[in-house]
Amino acid sequence: MKTFTPDLIRNFAVVGHQASGKTLLTEAMLMSAGVLKRMGSIEAGSTASDYHASEKERQISIHASLLHCNWMGRKFNVIDTPGYLDFISEGLGALRVGDFALVVVNASNGPELGTDQVWDYAGQYGIPKMIVVNGLDREHVDFDAVVEDLRSRYGSQVLPMTVPINPGPGFNQLLDVMRSEEIDYAPDASGKFSEKPAQGQWKERVQTLHRELIEYVAETDDGLLETFFEQGSLSEDQLRAGVHAAIQSQTFIPVFATSATQNIGVARLMDFIAKYGSSPVDRKVVQAEDLEGQAVEVALKDPDPTCYIFKTISEPHVGELSFCRMYSGAVQSGIECFNSSRGRAEKIAALYTLQGHQREPMATLAAGDIGVMVKLKDTHTGDTLCSPKRKLRLPAVRYPKPNIHGALRVLIQGDEDKLAEGLATLHEEDPTFLFVNNSETGQMVISGQGELHLEVIRGRLKRRFNVDIELTEPRVPFRETISTRAEARYRHKKQSGGAGQFAEVWMRIEPGPRDSGLIFTESLVGQNVDRVFVPSVEKGVLAAANEGILASCRVTDLKIDFYDGKMHPVDSKDIAFQIAGKEAFRQAFKDARPCLLEPILDVEIKVPDAYMGDVMGDISSRRGRIQGMDSDGRFQVIRAQIPQMEMYRYSTRLRSLTGGRGLHSEQFSHYEELPKEAEMRVIQSLTGV
Repeated sequence: MKTFTPDLIRNFAVVGHQASGKTLLTEAMLMSAGVLKRMGSIEAGSTASDYHASEKERQISIHASLLHCNWMGRKFNVIDTPGYLDFISEGLGALRVGDFALVVVNASNGPELGTDQVWDYAGQYGIPKMIVVNGLDREHVDFDAVVEDLRSRYGSQVLPMTVPINPGPGFNQLLDVMRSEEIDYAPDASGKFSEKPAQGQWKERVQTLHRELIEYVAETDDGLLETFFEQGSLSEDQLRAGVHAAIQSQTFIPVFATSATQNIGVARLMDFIAKYGSSPVDRKVVQAEDLEGQAVEVALKDPDPTCYIFKTISEPHVGELSFCRMYSGAVQSGIECFNSSRGRAEKIAALYTLQGHQREPMATLAAGDIGVMVKLKDTHTGDTLCSPKRKLRLPAVRYPKPNIHGALRVLIQGDEDKLAEGLATLHEEDPTFLFVNNSETGQMVISGQGELHLEVIRGRLKRRFNVDIELTEPRVPFRETISTRAEARYRHKKQSGGAGQFAEVWMRIEPGPRDSGLIFTESLVGQNVDRVFVPSVEKGVLAAANEGILASCRVTDLKIDFYDGKMHPVDSKDIAFQIAGKEAFRQAFKDARPCLLEPILDVEIKVPDAYMGDVMGDISSRRGRIQGMDSDGRFQVIRAQIPQMEMYRYSTRLRSLTGGRGLHSEQFSHYEELPKEAEMRVIQSLTGV
């Protein structure tokens, strides 16, 4: 395969809200470039990028797919990403290594919550954006209204480069702003077209947009700005030279009109990307750190190889694939790199580029390019591979915290080992999927970005690891504490022939500060109890606290004082004082007005203005307390504290309330006392009494 210099490479992530047409847009690109003879379809499961079984079954993108083609002498590395926010990790990895984001917007719906999310993430990575308004062959589309919406959200610098002349069913005509032409497309989805100079109202529209474009371009260069003020315009050469710089500074954000299903407008979009799109040269220096944490720079021209692993996945009959972006140097099969994230050497076995699931061997993966390494031993998503001579780490993606949880139960005994392997593998592939064995509840809990995310994880465990699981509501880790002081005396005496057991423990307990745990002290005086038995009493107290007394939940936030007792010179021993300590603590606890504590979560909810009333009412019904609100464009951000027991499947409920446009994040805040009316119900459910 031909090796391209960095200035001839275009690495970009195709991102956007679900059902905006990203996969079909990439399909049309491949067809326009001659890679495909005919376009696949979502319904038939025949697209190049949606090739996994789960994607064909659900008819949605779940994984980011790497595609490539040549256009006008440039190599396009295209990363098609899922639109569902359940699989946002795939989009984040793609944006991390892309040189610009191609943001696809549904012409019928305009920009949506997912559009805002990927826009913000692209901004965090400092990469330019281009916009595609796709699906202009559908009924009741209004391109101008969508552009106005885009401008209101993302700034007045949003400017159409192509405009639909006849949007709606039968759409086949475009106005090209850069070339001042009208383009008529063939109705057979071949992408073939004819051109003619813009006339009449369309010529006037071109002139208006052309002048706006000149103004944006002039802003990027003082010399061009001076020429613009002196002459009132820029030459064609000056304009074209300035467009690239204007895109890099985002003083100009181009918008393109397309119908991916009919292959209309796609070739003009690709022309623009080839001529003006960002290349690795535009990010020729990136920030990194050495192994001591000191800031260093990685330059495109550096001879030592440095690459970032933005995705890993295990494919049947192939093994683990590590998707990587080279930031400097080059690698070939057989060379040894250093994994600075894990502190070990990695030998590169083979290099490929991908066309969906089809592999094409690469002799060299050079600076600026994207490719795939096969069967690395211990390299995972987010790792950096570098030269052993220059060890450094590139900044890794920060993934959002999970917002939905499920308790996992294996349906077939004996599958535990396969389950452990499967969970670890899936987490390495998808860092937004987490699992933990909760010691307080005794459950294995898996967490993800949404109900669909967990369902897909369950399906992958079945298909790849042959493990059947059931997901249920996780038990809430309630805790027990006390409301007042109390004390108890307990004598343990056992005689059954031979050596007996004897211990007497006198104990006081009182409430401690919240989140203080258990504070065990002794204030023994005299010789009633040998101090050697103090650890035995503490061990008994801790055993009772871990088992729970009121509702089999962990005891916390109290002070225990072992202040006196009695012993026997022969029968007192460790086990006797453990038992006495445990029972004395249990008696005192029951007399100290015990109560349950529940975990409270900090929750941040982002919703459109129109749904504020419904969401606020739902928060109140969950015993939530509003902590504050902020405005974010057409969205409101609500900060609240809500009990964890009220949050099961909240992400699903929120999406239902907001037509799929609500988003939330959550994290543990603190424990507080459970209201008495709820306490009895919880105790009953936990104890069955």
